[in-house]
Amino acid sequence: MKSGFVNIFGKPNAGKSTLLNALMKEKLAIVSPKVQTTRHRIKGILTSDAYQIIFSDTPGIIEPKYKLHEKMMQAVKTALEDADLALLLVDINDNWEEADTIFSSLRLKVPSLLVINKADRAGAEKQKEAAQFFTGKAYAKETVFLSALTGKGVPELLEKIVAALPEGEAFYAEDEMSDLPTRFFVAEIIRGKIYDLFEEEIPYQATVVVNEFKQKSTLIKIRAEIIVQRESQKAILIGEGGKMIRQIGTLSRTEIEEFIGQKVFLELFVKVRPKWRDNELFLKEYGY
Repeated sequence: MKSGFVNIFGKPNAGKSTLLNALMKEKLAIVSPKVQTTRHRIKGILTSDAYQIIFSDTPGIIEPKYKLHEKMMQAVKTALEDADLALLLVDINDNWEEADTIFSSLRLKVPSLLVINKADRAGAEKQKEAAQFFTGKAYAKETVFLSALTGKGVPELLEKIVAALPEGEAFYAEDEMSDLPTRFFVAEIIRGKIYDLFEEEIPYQATVVVNEFKQKSTLIKIRAEIIVQRESQKAILIGEGGKMIRQIGTLSRTEIEEFIGQKVFLELFVKVRPKWRDNELFLKEYGY
C-alpha cells in the first residue's frame, strides 16, 4: 500500500482546481476563468486497493493585499509543510519566468513533478521550448505535459504520482472523498455561480456562509447567506424584482442536488458586511 499527501501549487488560473477535479473524477473545486477563485485548501481523497492519495488544491500564489489574501497564503504554507509530493503547475501559455520565480521561492523539501498544463493549446514547438526552459531547474527533475480540462495526460500523471509516493497505511476510510463537510461544498457551489454570473468586483468581494443544513423527511433544507461589502453590490446580486438571486438559487440548487444526491430546498439571503475581507472576526466566522 502506498499513501501520501500530494499538494498542487502554482499561480492563479494555472488550472489547479481543474486538475484536482480531473484526478478525482469529481467536481470538488469550483472552476472559473477569473483569477483567485480558490480561497481554501481543498483536499480530495483518492483510494484504490494499491494506494490512497490525499490531493490538495491550494489558492494561487499571490502577494497579499488584505487579510483574506493572507489567510489564503497561510493555506499554501500549510500545504508546503505536510506534502509528500508537490505538483508544480504552470500554464504553458503563461509567463514561465514568473512561474520559475514562484517555484524557486517555495524552497521545497520534498520531491516534485513539474506539470505543464493546457498543452493542447500549444504546438509541438512551444512544448519543446517549455521543456528546454525548465530543464535543469532544481524543482523540475521530471516534467509532465497534459490538459487538465480534456483529461489528456492525466492518467500518465497519476502513474508517476503513485510511483513517487512512500509506502504506508491509508489515512482515511476508503469511502471518504474529502475531509471537508458537505456544507462547505454547498457554499462553494453557490459562490461558483456568483463567479459565473457576475463581473468586475462582485465575485471577489462576496463570500457564502451556510447557516442551516437540515435533513427533512423528503429533502434537505439549506439556508445560506451571500456576504458582500456594499449596498450597491447587494442590489446587483438581488437584481430587479429578485431576478438574479432567483437565478443564483436555481443554478445552485440543481448542482447541489447532483452533488449530494437528494432533493434540496434552498433559501438565499444577501447581507452587507463592509470590509469583511480585512476583518479578522468576520473572516473567522466565514471559515477562513
